[in-house]
Amino acid sequence: MPSPHDAFVRVRGAREHNLKGVDVDIPRDVVAVFTGVSGSGKSSLAFGTVYAEAQRRYFESVAPYARRLIHQVGTPKVAGISGLPPAVSLQQRRSAPTSRSSVGTVTTLSNSLRMLLSRAGDYPPGAERLDSDSFSPNTAAGACPECHGLGVVHGTTEELLVPDPSLSIREGAIAAWPGAWQGKNLRDVLDALGHDVDVPWRELPAAEREWILFTDEQPVVTVHPVRDADRIQRPYQGTYMSARRYVLKTFADSKSATLRAKAERFLSSAPCPLCGGRRLRAEALAVTFAGRTIAELAALPLTELADALDGAVGTARVLTDDLLARIGPVVELGLGYLSLDRPAPTLSAGELQRLRLATQLRSGLFGVVYVLDEPSAGLHPADTEALLTVLTRLKEAGNSVFVVEHHLDVMRAADWLVDVGPAAGEHGGRVLHSGPVADLASVAASETARFLFGRAPRPERRLRAGRGWLTVGPVTRHNLRGVTAEVPLGVFTAVTGVSGSGKSTLVGEVTERLPGVERLVVVDQRPIGRTPRSNLATYTGLFDTVRREFAATEEARRRGYGVGRFSFNVAGGRCETCQGEGFVSVELLFLPSTYAPCPDCGGARYRPDTLEVTYRGRNVAEVLDLTVEAAAGFFADVPGVARSLAALLDVGLGYLRLGQPATELSGGEAQRIKLAGELQRTRRGDTVYVLDEPTTGLHPADVAVLMRRLHGLVDAGHTVIAVEHDMAVVADADWVIDLGPGGGDRGGRIVAAGTPAEVSRAADSATARHLERALRPYERPGPRRDD
Repeated sequence: MPSPHDAFVRVRGAREHNLKGVDVDIPRDVVAVFTGVSGSGKSSLAFGTVYAEAQRRYFESVAPYARRLIHQVGTPKVAGISGLPPAVSLQQRRSAPTSRSSVGTVTTLSNSLRMLLSRAGDYPPGAERLDSDSFSPNTAAGACPECHGLGVVHGTTEELLVPDPSLSIREGAIAAWPGAWQGKNLRDVLDALGHDVDVPWRELPAAEREWILFTDEQPVVTVHPVRDADRIQRPYQGTYMSARRYVLKTFADSKSATLRAKAERFLSSAPCPLCGGRRLRAEALAVTFAGRTIAELAALPLTELADALDGAVGTARVLTDDLLARIGPVVELGLGYLSLDRPAPTLSAGELQRLRLATQLRSGLFGVVYVLDEPSAGLHPADTEALLTVLTRLKEAGNSVFVVEHHLDVMRAADWLVDVGPAAGEHGGRVLHSGPVADLASVAASETARFLFGRAPRPERRLRAGRGWLTVGPVTRHNLRGVTAEVPLGVFTAVTGVSGSGKSTLVGEVTERLPGVERLVVVDQRPIGRTPRSNLATYTGLFDTVRREFAATEEARRRGYGVGRFSFNVAGGRCETCQGEGFVSVELLFLPSTYAPCPDCGGARYRPDTLEVTYRGRNVAEVLDLTVEAAAGFFADVPGVARSLAALLDVGLGYLRLGQPATELSGGEAQRIKLAGELQRTRRGDTVYVLDEPTTGLHPADVAVLMRRLHGLVDAGHTVIAVEHDMAVVADADWVIDLGPGGGDRGGRIVAAGTPAEVSRAADSATARHLERALRPYERPGPRRDD
């Protein structure tokens, strides 16, 4: 039996997801990179097995109540793991942080800044010293009483609440009201109160319209519903709620993201008139440090905040030294352009993960395994160098660092490489190599080896000449100051630059100012859904055809099952315990809620009698469990399904399961699903496709597949504009627009624009030397603009 101090983490018989009874030994106290093509099983090994087992062991030590709930989540499918220390996971989960969450709260730097103002701030003469809570907009002591610490006040107008005044109330004039029974109830209450709900809204007296929409009164009245032919509805006591009150209450309190989003459409926002958007009480805003209020300090880019804090003396020095020591790792990871008041919902998944990573550097933990999920995602190559330094520091502090990664430079810098494959889904799930990086060169079956050791063929494609130019600008927004960009049409353009240089801002302006094109398609990395109910099959629409195929079977017709019977979104054929989600939410005290398989259907989503109907030998749950690749063969002769599956295969998503919940998809996968949805449609000419880092989360082999598809769009006459950090992709572009030279206030201008070869020679570009390396050993002639 290995000792607890074994120098290796030894995994035996791992069968999580597509892993095929994997045995692997990984040394401790090293930086070990887990790699392989997308869907090969590397995350199942690193997160689904190693981290999950460490988490399970931890929760065995907590209270029985919590342990009982955690047991529902399940344990990893593994025969055993020895030599496993405690583990810390830093994943790219696209959680939904609240509007009160910020860079300062994620990093806990706000706590230290508040303490600094409380203990060492300059107070007005005679002012009472405030405690640190008084400098927080998230506490009753500090929050502005007008906006409750949000910095904005929400209001609404008659025009927003009633977009079509020609309609009567019964016809739905008050668009902001809820649908179904709730809306009918409010209309019936108004009717019972004596208001005419059948005349056009514009014909009601102004005072009456004002009361209906904006009153804070909540009168209660007896409602006598109109009798239906088939049932008697008894009178009931109905309470009135104005449209404004309903919208504000829903926006503030609803747990449904859909309902909050609908309510937001009927609201207008403005900076709080009392605090001017600074979120705090006047007493806190009267205190300064280095001549600035806490709101002004929190608005500075972290690099400038560090300058403002530097040089403090006396009591303040102890506090500022701590702040500077914790700001350092954030800046080191290329995030110095962020400010403490930057709302967390505006951060990318990669930015959030790197903020958590920077926080871990100051935690002082040792002897743990850090399991990281593609920390280089969204990083410019210049920032990746700093990331490697940080990973090494975690190791040197006495920890093991296990990194799931596709970036070749991160692989090259690793101490140990675990390559999983050889392909995706059912064609993967084996460890092809576990050992020093150089030894992978001899593994013939490894796709990783082809790219890591330069054996993959380089694309030889002549640069295209554009068919015209789109001029955007001058743009003054965020850190862009009067920037004018010229984008060629009919070619592939890569927009590059370090994190925070202004790439997304510039491309956002491009999407808003596109004259003379027939169609614009913006494909971003936002989730395709936020619950397990949304999945690949429903988003692409292919499930509609699948359900029709099931309803057309002889057994379904004999039982009288229609198409709806095979939907997990409506009552009938679905499991009612989980309402067709396949999962139930598990609420844990002091821990984030999580999803566990439904105890009744086991995750199948459907009732047992629904699952008795089969199509070509499979029931509907088994079809949803097919991978895209397997389903392409299964439905090869069903055009409505085959077309969608072909598009998903084209963008490298053959390994995903049809019913894979949206909550399990990365941002890059969500983006490629959206792109596949566009590709399966009949395309018109002159379409401009705008993509946000389309290669995020892709192995170089999968990048090659995706790029062939995108270049195919350009060859068909369309325009592709992509924000991109992968220098291999940039080297294969027709045109490059490079922003910088730094991030935040040190960026925001176009450093270079031209062919990849031209940009690689730009003197002031952080991209140039990395692009020059990617272009070796050839340069290609490119298009020239006619001056």
